[in-house]
Amino acid sequence: MAQCVQSVQEYIQDSFVPMVAVLCSEDAERVTRKNSLSFPELLRPFCRLTSEGHLRDPNNQVVVVKGLRISVTGINTRPPQTPEMQRLLSQAVSVCQPPEVSPANVITAGDYDLNISDRTVKASVPWYSDWKETLTQLSSSKYYTATTPWFETYRENFLQSMPASEHEFLNHYLACMLVVSSCEAVPTERFLKLSQEQHRIQHSGEYTHPKWFIPNTLKYYVLLHDISEGDEQRADSVYEDMKQRYGTQGCYLLKINSRSGSTGADEQMPDPWSQYLHKTSIHNPELYEESAVSNAVENNIGAEEGGLDPSIRDGVSETHPLQLDQPTDAGYPSNNASQSVNNVDMTRPQKQASVTSHTTPTPRGTCLTLNDHDHIRQFIQEFTFRGLLPHIEKNIRQLNDQLVSRKGLSRSLFSATKKLFGGGKVPEKSIAELKNTAGLLYPSEAPELQIRKMADLCFLVQHYELAYNCYHTAKKDFLSDQAMLYAAGALEMAAVAAFLQSGAPRPYPAHYMDTAIQTYRDVCKNMLLAERCCLLSAEILKSQTKYSDAATLLIKMTSEDSDLRSALLLEQAAHCFINMRGPMVRKFAFHMILAGHRFSKAGQKRHALRCYCQALQVYKGKGWALAEDHINFTIGRQSFTLRQPDNAVAAFRHILINDSKQSAVQQTAFLREYLYVYKSMSQVTGDGSLPQLPLPCLHSSQTRVFCGHERRLAEGEKQAATHVSLDQEFDRDLSQLWRELEERVVAVVNRGAVPITFQPSQCCLNSQTDNLRYPLAVVEEPIIVEVVFRNPLKVPLALSALCLLWKFTPKDFSDPQGSTAGETITNEKEATMALNGIIDTQVIPEFTITPEETKVARLKLLPHKTGELHVLGVVYNLDTGEVDNSEGSLAEDLMCVRGQQNLEIQGSRLNMTKEEKTSVTYGPDHRLDPIITPPMPLLEVFFINFPTGLLCGEIRKAWVEFVNMSAVPLTGLRVASTHPEFFTFGSAASDLTPVTPTAAEHCSAYKTVAMPPSVETVSLVSPAAFGVTSGDRPVVAEIPLSQGVLGPGEALQIPLWLRGPDREGVHEINFLFYYESTEKTAKLSHRVLRHTAFICASRSLSIRATASRSNTLHSRERETEERQEEEEKNGSMLVFVDVENINTSEAGVREFHIVQVSSSSRQWRLHKCINPVGDKDSKLASRERGKLCFKATRCRTEEGGIVSSTTPCADFFFRRGLPSEPRRGGVSTGGASQMWRQSGTDDGVTNIVKKCSEVELDIIVLWKAYVVEDNKQLILEGQLHVALQTIGKEACSLSQKEETQEMVLLKFKPDIPPPVSKPSLEQLSHLIKTCLHYPESYDHPFPQKSLCMVPVTLTLSNCSLAQVDVIVDLRHKTTSPESLEVHGSFSWLGQTQYKLQLQAQEVYRLSLKACFFQAGVYNLGTPRVFAKLAQTSAMCETSQQSAMPALIIINSV
Repeated sequence: MAQCVQSVQEYIQDSFVPMVAVLCSEDAERVTRKNSLSFPELLRPFCRLTSEGHLRDPNNQVVVVKGLRISVTGINTRPPQTPEMQRLLSQAVSVCQPPEVSPANVITAGDYDLNISDRTVKASVPWYSDWKETLTQLSSSKYYTATTPWFETYRENFLQSMPASEHEFLNHYLACMLVVSSCEAVPTERFLKLSQEQHRIQHSGEYTHPKWFIPNTLKYYVLLHDISEGDEQRADSVYEDMKQRYGTQGCYLLKINSRSGSTGADEQMPDPWSQYLHKTSIHNPELYEESAVSNAVENNIGAEEGGLDPSIRDGVSETHPLQLDQPTDAGYPSNNASQSVNNVDMTRPQKQASVTSHTTPTPRGTCLTLNDHDHIRQFIQEFTFRGLLPHIEKNIRQLNDQLVSRKGLSRSLFSATKKLFGGGKVPEKSIAELKNTAGLLYPSEAPELQIRKMADLCFLVQHYELAYNCYHTAKKDFLSDQAMLYAAGALEMAAVAAFLQSGAPRPYPAHYMDTAIQTYRDVCKNMLLAERCCLLSAEILKSQTKYSDAATLLIKMTSEDSDLRSALLLEQAAHCFINMRGPMVRKFAFHMILAGHRFSKAGQKRHALRCYCQALQVYKGKGWALAEDHINFTIGRQSFTLRQPDNAVAAFRHILINDSKQSAVQQTAFLREYLYVYKSMSQVTGDGSLPQLPLPCLHSSQTRVFCGHERRLAEGEKQAATHVSLDQEFDRDLSQLWRELEERVVAVVNRGAVPITFQPSQCCLNSQTDNLRYPLAVVEEPIIVEVVFRNPLKVPLALSALCLLWKFTPKDFSDPQGSTAGETITNEKEATMALNGIIDTQVIPEFTITPEETKVARLKLLPHKTGELHVLGVVYNLDTGEVDNSEGSLAEDLMCVRGQQNLEIQGSRLNMTKEEKTSVTYGPDHRLDPIITPPMPLLEVFFINFPTGLLCGEIRKAWVEFVNMSAVPLTGLRVASTHPEFFTFGSAASDLTPVTPTAAEHCSAYKTVAMPPSVETVSLVSPAAFGVTSGDRPVVAEIPLSQGVLGPGEALQIPLWLRGPDREGVHEINFLFYYESTEKTAKLSHRVLRHTAFICASRSLSIRATASRSNTLHSRERETEERQEEEEKNGSMLVFVDVENINTSEAGVREFHIVQVSSSSRQWRLHKCINPVGDKDSKLASRERGKLCFKATRCRTEEGGIVSSTTPCADFFFRRGLPSEPRRGGVSTGGASQMWRQSGTDDGVTNIVKKCSEVELDIIVLWKAYVVEDNKQLILEGQLHVALQTIGKEACSLSQKEETQEMVLLKFKPDIPPPVSKPSLEQLSHLIKTCLHYPESYDHPFPQKSLCMVPVTLTLSNCSLAQVDVIVDLRHKTTSPESLEVHGSFSWLGQTQYKLQLQAQEVYRLSLKACFFQAGVYNLGTPRVFAKLAQTSAMCETSQQSAMPALIIINSV
């Protein structure tokens, strides 16, 4: 149970107090009425004694009475009937609400921090998410400290309104005060009349009520003296007479009204009566009105026809706040029974003070001073100590004596005597009389009742030990007589008395209470007594920390006959669960829900709302989805009923935004309820601003923004550039590639440097792009915002009139400062159509989202002015997607509400500086804040006859069309590509005929001339003519425009040559078109257009080329010796070209023809084709191979020579790309030097050695392919490139795929210096070229002359550009027997080892003599030549590659 203000002992003592009746004369009543009080009301604040009282029990032991309170009421006070009592209790609970300003009360229960206070309505519901921050204090005690004042109010009023019962005497009158004014003519006669009236009421038998404790009721005579009007001496004399007549202990002179009501009215006097007479005072006055007027009281109690009684509205009652004016009842003394019996009710209708009217209540006690307060307090003390307590003591003794005198009789004889003399029980007379009994009533003089009477008297004066003994004795007697009502009462009070005994001599007998409750409820059918018993027992159990037992007891007392009682008891049971040693938080929440439900049925809307809100703290966020939905739904309804539309909308919103597990029907009901509440709230507020809607869910972070024109579709043969669109998926790597391409173009435009202010073009912005800068959009070009909606419900949602919400600030960017040209405009409150002149806003009329669907809406804005635009959110009408024809369109309109949702996007986390890395900070995201810039040109690109598939190396001609779609001229058109070798626009000098694509349909891509076969033609071509100016491939190409400008609406068509990639497969080729405006603007310097083409390359030919040195002797028929030396210096070389058709005929290719072989080099040229088949084309069908042999000679000039020197052959040759090594020779003038970066002498050595074996000859093979497609024969053309670099090393047109390296463990070591580059042995073996000159056959007469001497010339040619030391060793190797067999039996005569030094490119002839002993065939190629560079002294000589076998035939003649 909740914490109470009083302790359990104080609560029980105040529940059972001595009752004192009051009879006033009219004059006495008039004296008290000056203070707006009746006499009982005048005494009420002073009825608790501040000092201890004493009396003696029958054993002459002193009993100390502490803190005794007496109850003084009018003699004709009537407790309300059950329906009226229920209504008044309901009102008392309704008006007692927690104050709004009390501190929050937080209880820590297990893992939960529960806020049980006035703020729980705010603190626990979902719209108050940070409720913990509102807490102003925490519970410092480990015990539960939550209070429920409404429960205490209910309990207090309930106990005070209990009707007097026959089976107990606790609320029977013990005494009667007879009050007469001192201004009466004969006060003593008035006292006599009042005394007779009291005697008549008690003993005449006319009245069943009030009940009197004992026959000889104490009469206490009070003379009331009005000091401001009466004669004090007369009053004193009358009082003296009274003391003589009634004794000093039976009368009292009470002097009040020391001042008149008019004098000193401005002086503020304390008002002790307010807390007693204003129990219904409330913190919020409108609550009373709501509870009294708006709410039905009990589900089984009808509302009163006359509304509230005036006395209740006054808050003034004679006995307690629930007293009602009632019609005269025969069982009660009425106002007209005697002139001397007066009641406050006679004057009450004249009162006008009303709580419901919110007027200030009439001040009370205006004629009383503090001395008068003391007089009243002294009077009560005198009455109690000198009158009431002695009277009780005397009666206890008398009752005890009677009981002791009867103890001697046996129990059976005593019972027989009772039967003989009529002292037994009387049978039931009427149902009305015995409705609270179990069928038996005892007469008033019955001994059992005398014991009960004595026990009640002892209990009232706090003599609990004697009271317990008497209750226990009476209980046995009642049970033996089967008088169950009496027995239950004795059990109840015995248990309470046992608990209250000081020192706790015996444990609390809880089973007594359980039996009493069960008897009251089940046997006697008296729920009032059962409820009282339950309230007492629960409070006692709580004080003993038996919360589980208390909760069980409270739950048992809930029933269908009273929703209010059940609600209050369930709430207290919930508090018991949370206050256990191990708090049962979920049980607390469950019973709070039950309590809230019963409060709602009882009409207590605010209490119901509070209970549900407290329970929600437990269920919220724990996965109890259905329970949470039910609670929020109830909170929404109750809040709406209590005119709290904001809270209602927030609660319904919470149901809808979560992933609900409800059925579709239930979700529809929730949605309709929300729309209705929302509609009602919007009508009430009517401030014009649109509130936030919870549905559908808006994924703000997934919002995408597209700035720029929409892509045009292909028209006929034209294929439009792909550009960027919202339909494309974002690829971070691809985005980086486009950015690098754009940077290259910008660097070319800006003479090699990228400006600091460079901002890459971003047409489509999303969560993965860089949104730290404001995006740039162009005026008169649409901005498309893609918004992602998700419907979390199982029912469709219908959105209508969907459009973007924006804010726009006009600015003039032609001004350098960018001054603001107008005020900020928004379409939040103004009609969208009215602002279409500034920004044209697209409105989607209908947008339906099916159940649990995620759907994208694309909303368009078209700005007509420059400035700063901010997209704030979306605005739409929300409706249920289900159309019910029976309700009609009117109902649909009623359920349709208009609202908005904001697009709030959190930027990416910053992670650059140390501060950003150590903290969690997010950067801005400006994708929804575009800057509208002045007009810019807009380019569209169309491709005509653009292929999708090519053979490797195939040349195809296509056309490209550039169209300026804007009203601004365009200039500076350039294109960049990731594959510049794939296409060319031709050289500036190339012939651009034919001029149209249709005329060029059947023409060859090559320019051909008539010339004889197998004849060389040499053309000198500069790479610069084809856009190649450096070692890098030409990534950026400038597109020529007429006069450099493409005007508004103009179009330009130019040819485009394409060459199939060298590798088969699907290739993605990216084009970036760059262009600028003729007028430079500060915001947007350029624009780009992207195009991605996919080309499928099929296999064609594989070409392998090998170069080998020619060892042939030069012809001796040269004209001069100088010419011969020059030829020998230049040298010659054989080039073998191996061609294989690797096409598998999947593209319909029948055969390939090798049309032409061209070469390109700065040092070599193809001189002659050695073709065994004559001058016919080489034909290769599928899987066939062929080999061509060419003779190459050195060029005389240093200029590059290329045979096929026109577009497009030359373009693609210069644009070709080597996979790994840089190009050298005629194509790349500075390529070779970039590879060597070592310092020192080795650099020069390596270069010299390397050039000995370098060839640097590029072969271009032109071919034709005959293709059959759709029963037509087509001729395809193409070219392949092979780069020969080293003698004897094979080169291939297809780059070999690198083998994938195995993954190895990386070890981090300090970087070691790179090794010094040294020439390899293979390179060093090519320093010297050797050649033997000798006759092929030699005749010698061996029979005559046995020794044959043959002269042989050994020619040594230095291939390097430096001095070379040469050693020639003529001795045969004898290390293996094979050498003798190979060389035969000949030997060199003369000097057998020479040491020579050859200058750069020097040719040296050495004359030798070979000696033969017999005829035969001999190999003269035995001389070994060793060489080293003269400048490298540390190096050893390297063996040079020997020449081919030199065979000589020796004939014997």
